[in-house]
Amino acid sequence: MPTTDTATPSRSSGFSGVSGTSGSGFASASVLRHLARGAVGFGSLIAAFALIPVFGPATLLLAPVGLVALRGCPMCWAIGLAETVSRGRLRRECTDGRCELKPASR
Repeated sequence: MPTTDTATPSRSSGFSGVSGTSGSGFASASVLRHLARGAVGFGSLIAAFALIPVFGPATLLLAPVGLVALRGCPMCWAIGLAETVSRGRLRRECTDGRCELKPASR
């Protein structure tokens, strides 16, 4: 989805191009925390369906746990992983209505 923000280079940061330091709703505070959420999320989703023959349909109650841990969907988790890894390494610069991702200066 294209964005129409006109943030100046000094105010824009993060992979998502959101002004300020808040980032997007997909990224986590650390890569380790994000991977832990992925393990819980994917583990719960897999267990919800793999354990049906053993414990019956009650195991489907694990599916919402997995979706909450993944913040909605597996693709959202993957986007968040990319944002978490790239946080602080990329900066969005917008000049004359054209935005580009560039390496952050340290």
